[in-house]
Amino acid sequence: MIKLGVVGAGKFGTNILNAFKQLESEGKCKLAAICDINKELLENQAKKYSVKGYADYKEMIDREKDIYGIAVATPDPFHREPVLYAAGAGKHIFVEKPMDITVEGCKEMLDACKKNKVLLQVDFHKRFDPFHIAVRNEIREGRAGEIEYGYAYMEDKIIVPRDWFPGWASKSSPAWFLGVHMFDLIRWIMGSNGKQVYARGRKLKLKSLGIDTYDSISSMVEFENGAVVSFDVSWILPEDFEAIVNQGFRLVGEKGLVECDSQDRGTRASYEKQGVMTYNPVFLNESRDAKTGGTRYSGYGIESIADFVYNLEYLAGGGSLDKLEGGVTGLGEDGLEVTKIAVAVHKSLDSGKIELV
Repeated sequence: MIKLGVVGAGKFGTNILNAFKQLESEGKCKLAAICDINKELLENQAKKYSVKGYADYKEMIDREKDIYGIAVATPDPFHREPVLYAAGAGKHIFVEKPMDITVEGCKEMLDACKKNKVLLQVDFHKRFDPFHIAVRNEIREGRAGEIEYGYAYMEDKIIVPRDWFPGWASKSSPAWFLGVHMFDLIRWIMGSNGKQVYARGRKLKLKSLGIDTYDSISSMVEFENGAVVSFDVSWILPEDFEAIVNQGFRLVGEKGLVECDSQDRGTRASYEKQGVMTYNPVFLNESRDAKTGGTRYSGYGIESIADFVYNLEYLAGGGSLDKLEGGVTGLGEDGLEVTKIAVAVHKSLDSGKIELV
């Protein structure tokens, strides 16, 4: 059975831990160790998941020599070093988006993984949303004709940068934290990379709270296929907004259009002393596991992680990395292309000009 480690046991690291432990109960893998620099968090997570805990990812990788794959769920700017070290140790890698916040870092990570013949898979989980898959299939079939223009938006409540990640939000931006999801989703749907970008943004609310980063960023991206798509991202929605994230997109082609509200899946609730709430169980759903009596997780937020484990099963069984990479959803090359767009967005923010991707 393949053994796995996780670097970063916080918000999204917990999703990975839940996915790995669920797959462990199915005999697919073994969660061997976790790592986090937050001592209290590490102790709690190690106890909760009955696994060894390390404060240093290098020590974890060095000591747990039979670990076959590593998942990296550190904050946005801190993916590169754990990935490079894991690749050097011959471990297959699953990394949260963005792969890195520099083009040079992405290339270095890609080179290291190719040199050591290990898989580098990026968690672009929006590719696993069944609604998005349906849209992609129809667009690729040509039902809308050539895509001419569109828009996409993704907005978080202010609690995300202010309460969840106050320690590192200033080292990121809504384009890095949210925009990369939509940059990847649209380029994946259309099958086209970014060409050039013009972007503007505002620093107001968060800066007044001592967090020096953009509140919002609006960018216009021209893709190589000629389509022009506008992306609006922010993380300052009010606390009483009906969901943690508001998101969706619209693409218009010469023969038709498609719209997808990825936030409002049609279910609402309102309880005493609470506002209206909406749910998105398509991303993460909890139900009772008939075998264990515990919680069973499902949804595209789990399926994208499970996909990494299935890929490692194939490799551990003697499968070819070259053949596998032909069908992996979200490779390092995809991470590089998305980072190219995001870097161009930030260059345009600084220069006030159109920037090449």
